[in-house]
Amino acid sequence: MFRLASRLAAVVPSASATVSAAAKRLSAQGRDIIDLGLGEPDFDTPPHIVEAAHAAGLRGDTRYPLTGGTLDLCRAVADKLHRDHGVDYDTNEIIVSNGAKQVIFNALMATLEPGDEVVLCAPYFGSYESMTALLGGVSVPVACAPKNGFRLTPEQLDDAITERTRWIILNHPSNPTGVVYSHSELRELGEVLEHNPHVNVLSDEIYEHIIFDGRRFVSFAEAYPELRERTLIVNGVSKAYAMTGWRIGYGVGPAELITAMTTVQSQATSGACSIAQAAALAALDGPQDHIGVFRSAFEARRNVVADAVAAIDGLALVTPGGAFYAYVGCDALIGARARSGVVLDDDTAVSRFLLETAGVASVPGAAYGMSPFFRLSTASSAETLADAMQRIGSAVSELSHA
Repeated sequence: MFRLASRLAAVVPSASATVSAAAKRLSAQGRDIIDLGLGEPDFDTPPHIVEAAHAAGLRGDTRYPLTGGTLDLCRAVADKLHRDHGVDYDTNEIIVSNGAKQVIFNALMATLEPGDEVVLCAPYFGSYESMTALLGGVSVPVACAPKNGFRLTPEQLDDAITERTRWIILNHPSNPTGVVYSHSELRELGEVLEHNPHVNVLSDEIYEHIIFDGRRFVSFAEAYPELRERTLIVNGVSKAYAMTGWRIGYGVGPAELITAMTTVQSQATSGACSIAQAAALAALDGPQDHIGVFRSAFEARRNVVADAVAAIDGLALVTPGGAFYAYVGCDALIGARARSGVVLDDDTAVSRFLLETAGVASVPGAAYGMSPFFRLSTASSAETLADAMQRIGSAVSELSHA
């Protein structure tokens, strides 16, 4: 028997991965299950990206890469930021990692002391909280109300900051709500941070290109350049380029921080896969036409789910402005009784009910720091989503209320 480190007690497995594993087990038993738990584009990686990886392998690009990323890929990231947001960074201000999650872990590992606080905008991506806890930090969740579109207000941010605050993590478009911040809203948050020089901002922009209703995505670095020396931008190729399995993310920030993050990475994984970096280079430097195609498909799918939720008594949805999730409010279902006699006493019970009764896998809102909600991934086809929503509507209609 191994003695496990006590720090693991603060960490739980990924909720979406756990739900998907349960869905797969039921499918293996012959159940007809629609898995809307895991957030992953169902598109294939564009051919020119795959071909670039193949070419890299054929030419022998299979040696250890630089720990912080190949020079060509770091230049491509810098070019992308200039092209899309009008901000300029040197290659020594960029790190390439094994996915965006490693970028975030590197940053927290390099900066957090025990007891340091990290402000999270609830609902939030659960890994932020787990990473903070694993590294001895303290998460400070701030409930961002549906009536405000799940947006953090400047007043809330100001109230949450203490002398121990080290980071505020912003995520837009957001997982799980799809919230998108405007230029003016980011400026208002930046003004609060400008008056708190001990606080850094980590802006997770991985869903940048999946944005709807004619909105233009604004990077925090673009909106508030005055905080450049306290800003870390996190992004990657997983979502926009359908490259989740290639595991390439990148961070952009002050050279001192990037150097420290590279030191962390050198002792954890070394550099990201050289072949995957060649593919990411082709993604950033190559044709971008598919981004609009993917975006249109995701927006149409968002609409399918939003329209269906609006027609189901007991469910509510703040229409997502981006990403590929629907964070569905289920407050009216709490306390309802299923035909089996089970009472739905929280959103975990609601998700379990939907899986067992409707055959639809979802993730309870408790995993994202705000209840009662459940998250549906809208990355599946419109036909699959329509089927799933019909099943959910039928199952909810059969509930009895006290």
